[in-house]
Amino acid sequence: MSELDLIQTLSHEEIQAIEIEIAHLPDRASAAIDALLIVQEHRGWVSDESLDAIARLLEMSPADLDSIATFYNLIYRKPVGRHVIMVCDSVSCYVMGCDKLCRQMEDKLGVKMGQTTPDDRFTLLPIVCLGACDRAPVMQIDEELIGPVAGDQLDQVLGRFE
Repeated sequence: MSELDLIQTLSHEEIQAIEIEIAHLPDRASAAIDALLIVQEHRGWVSDESLDAIARLLEMSPADLDSIATFYNLIYRKPVGRHVIMVCDSVSCYVMGCDKLCRQMEDKLGVKMGQTTPDDRFTLLPIVCLGACDRAPVMQIDEELIGPVAGDQLDQVLGRFE
């Protein structure tokens, strides 16, 4: 990827924000997560093309950067809906009924875990732990932690997210 391709792939604002993060770190590759999140904030997800451009900017291989991106479940490597619903499926949430909650969410939204509704409103994802075991079963929609959640609350909860 040439310098021109890099500039055409990432916006000036994205490159500038990434360079600001790099300035505070011991080396360019240390900004990997921040850079991925910056691009995701602007685009909603990180495409292969964007990942390649970020890797070049950080002076690392696309494979190394992709291994970081796919490790973190808050970095989306495919398009997501306007709102991302993460349903915790940790042991505490499982004991408190997250499997039933997941089925109810799938039925209500008409999609399976990992899918996006046809209107691009919601993407439904499992997550290993949201760190709110005392509120199990718990889910997070965008930045809002919600729990404990019961199936009869889903219409009300989902209705807040247009």
